[in-house]
Amino acid sequence: LRRRGGERAPIHEALSLSAIAAIVVHGAALLGDGFLHPSVADITIPFVSSYKSAWTSIGIVAGWSTILLGLSYYARRMIGSTRWRKLHRFTALAWLLGLVHALGEGTDAGQLWFLAMVALVAIPALGLLVARLLGGGGGAARTAQQTAGAGPSFAARQGEAAVEVSSARIPARSGA
Repeated sequence: LRRRGGERAPIHEALSLSAIAAIVVHGAALLGDGFLHPSVADITIPFVSSYKSAWTSIGIVAGWSTILLGLSYYARRMIGSTRWRKLHRFTALAWLLGLVHALGEGTDAGQLWFLAMVALVAIPALGLLVARLLGGGGGAARTAQQTAGAGPSFAARQGEAAVEVSSARIPARSGA
């Protein structure tokens, strides 16, 4: 928790892209489900599917939100770092919706092993959220002014160039 955001960025990015890939694989796998026989519209558009419509729709909204919020990272220079950070906060809501979807619709939702797997990811996430709310994880929650003041030395430590967006400095990828 005490590391700077730049040191965690590659891991964070890899996990985000992996989550997006898992969502796409989940949707594609559903297309082959012999019980549901869903259409592409059933798995991509909320309230189209007749199977557990509310839970399915929550999952679709969670999936699209996660995909769009995850990919917004690559547009942060266009939308500005302050706006992007505000937008990025909704990622926790998308994750929570996905968890609600799994607990409400999943065929194994009542099984002990499934609940243990949910707890395995939910408890650490809740702990990190509490730590952040109590001020222990302020890496991404820095204000634009704090980030601007720390920009050059932070970029120098990371071996990256700093790109100015609005009044804040954010690290840029080498060669980008």
